[in-house]
Amino acid sequence: MIILGNCFILLGAAFLCLGALGLVRMPDVYNRIQAGTKAVTLGSLALLIGVGFHHPSWWPKLLLIGLFILFTSPVSSSTIARAAYLAGVEPFKKQEKI
Repeated sequence: MIILGNCFILLGAAFLCLGALGLVRMPDVYNRIQAGTKAVTLGSLALLIGVGFHHPSWWPKLLLIGLFILFTSPVSSSTIARAAYLAGVEPFKKQEKI
């Protein structure tokens, strides 16, 4: 169980790092929201599962934390995207080479 927990923690840390890299590398707010929401949600859930394998008595608390992440992450990302749209932020458009 410890090895499985370590694998999930490593997987979660990898997705969290990729989400952070996506926040830095993406060109506009809409792409950053996508990178942050998808990768960080999956990374956080994998991390919680890994911690659950290390501490089986924590499963009820970890389940509540995971449900909270699953409910709030899409709502917060859509709220940020709507605020950016209403503020007039234009999506990134690749310029053609002449």
